[in-house]
Amino acid sequence: MTRFTARIERITAFLVMVLTISLVAGCRSRTDANGSGNQADVALATFSGDHPINVVGTVGMVCDLVRGVGGEHVQVTQICGSGVDPHSFSPSSEDVKLISKADIVFYNGLMLEGKMAQVLGTVGRRKPVIAVAEELDPSVLLKPDEFEGHFDPHVWMDVSAWSKCVGVIADRLSKFDPPNAEEYQANAEILQTKLDSLHQYAIGVLSSIPEEGRILITSHDAFNYFGRAYGIQVMGVQGISTESEAGIQRINELVDLLVEKKVQAVFTETSVDPSMIQALIEGARNRGHQVKSGEDLVLFSDAMGANGTYRGTYIGMLDHNITTVAIGLGGDASPSGFQGKLTGEEVASETSSEIGSDLLEESSP
Repeated sequence: MTRFTARIERITAFLVMVLTISLVAGCRSRTDANGSGNQADVALATFSGDHPINVVGTVGMVCDLVRGVGGEHVQVTQICGSGVDPHSFSPSSEDVKLISKADIVFYNGLMLEGKMAQVLGTVGRRKPVIAVAEELDPSVLLKPDEFEGHFDPHVWMDVSAWSKCVGVIADRLSKFDPPNAEEYQANAEILQTKLDSLHQYAIGVLSSIPEEGRILITSHDAFNYFGRAYGIQVMGVQGISTESEAGIQRINELVDLLVEKKVQAVFTETSVDPSMIQALIEGARNRGHQVKSGEDLVLFSDAMGANGTYRGTYIGMLDHNITTVAIGLGGDASPSGFQGKLTGEEVASETSSEIGSDLLEESSP
C-alpha cells in the first residue's frame, strides 16, 4: 500500500465518522426533545410506521434469516454483498445513511463487523440495533485459545447453532412489531424445521468421509463451528480475521500436516485471497505430495453467493459448503446437494422473491 493510498483511506474513514456523528446527533436531538432516546426507551421501542419495516443488516447470513422470519412485513437492505469480507469492510457514507434511516438494524456481532462497530454503536443509542450472535447463550459459542480471549464470530457454520439466532430475530421483531408477533413466531418455527433438516443432512454426508481424512484446511479460521458440529478437524492459514498475516512458520506447519496425513484437498474461500492456499499446494508439491484444489473446492465463509441464486441464501450457502467438503475429502454426497439445487438451471433461474418464499416452505431434503 502506498503512502498516498493509506492517507486517502484515513481521510475517508475520518469523513465517515464525522458524517455518522452528524446524522445521529441530529436524530438524537429530535428524540431527546420528545423525552426519549435513552437505552431503556430504545429497548422498549415499538414500530409505529407503515409496513414493510425498513430493516438494515450487515452480512447476508443475518439478512437471510430476517427475511425468512419477517416475511412480507419487512424490507431488508444488506450492507455487505456477495464476496465482501466483513472483517475488513469499512462503511461508506451511503452505508452510514442507510443504517441511520433504518427502523431496526440486525448484525452478527462478536467483532465480525469490526470497522462498523462505531457506526452501529452510535446508531444503537436511538433505535434497536441487535447483534444476534451476542444474544446466544455463551455455552453455544467457541472461544479458541488463538482468538486471544474473544468469541469466534462465525457461528453460522454450525447450522444447529445458527438456528438459535432465528429465535433471537423472531423475539426481537415480535417485541418491535407486536401486532405481527404471532406470524413472526410461526415463520421462525418453519425456518428452524428446515434448518434442522439441513443439519441432519450435514451429519449424514460428512460422517461418510473416511475418519483419517476428516481434515479441513481453509484460508482463515472461519470453520471452527463447522468442525465442532460435524466432527472434522479444521485449520486456517490465517487467523480469525482476514486482516491477520500468515507467517512462513504457519505455512510450513500446514505443509508438514498435508504430507504427513496425506490430506487429499485444501479449500479456498470466495471472500479471501487464495494466495496462501496456493503456497500450501506448492509446498506440498515440492515434497512429492499432490493436493487437490480449484473451482470445485471453493467454500463460502464470510459472505454468501450472488443475490438471486440458491447459493445466495443461507441454506444454499451451507448446502454448498457441506456437499463440497464431503465430496472433496472423499465422502459420499450427491453433487446436487441437500435439495437438489446445487446443479442445473433451477439454481440460476431463481429470483430473490422465490428464494425468500422457499425459506418458509416445509419440505424434506
